[in-house]
Amino acid sequence: MEIWDLYNKNFEIIGEHVRGTEMPEDGYHLVVHIWIKNPKGMYLMTQRSEKKKTYPLAWECVGGSVLKGEQSLAAALREVQEEVGIVLQPEDGSRVLTQIRDFAEDKRVNDINDIYLFSYDGEIRLSEASTDEVAQAKWMTREEIIQLYQRGEMVRIIKDLSYFVEDTEGIF
Repeated sequence: MEIWDLYNKNFEIIGEHVRGTEMPEDGYHLVVHIWIKNPKGMYLMTQRSEKKKTYPLAWECVGGSVLKGEQSLAAALREVQEEVGIVLQPEDGSRVLTQIRDFAEDKRVNDINDIYLFSYDGEIRLSEASTDEVAQAKWMTREEIIQLYQRGEMVRIIKDLSYFVEDTEGIF
């Protein structure tokens, strides 16, 4: 059972929430999206496992929910290590955007998205991942990411892509 802190829109903790149960209308859970960019200007993209209940085999950046008592940055570092086996250093990235969403694709999500951008100059270590959430991972150019999105092969609720990939006007 995964437990999250429950926040209000002022980022104050107002309780806790069990993953998979209905989110209260006035409560929000904290989520991290981690964009990882290499020195060649390519982004690390992951394909979700076919076992995932939502968006199986769709592409996305690394991300996940922040656990109860966990800080956003710690969750970002944990998610990257769990999903793709890479150990990032806190000083190699920063939170660049926070979004509060009530709905995504007409579905109530009530989440606060902390979006991070990290620099990483190394290999993908998917064999060292501690979960089976990711089917594959690879470095992609912004053009390849835009094509994925346009073909409907990317998780549709990821709207923070426009912050990192230039010339996205018209695809969201």
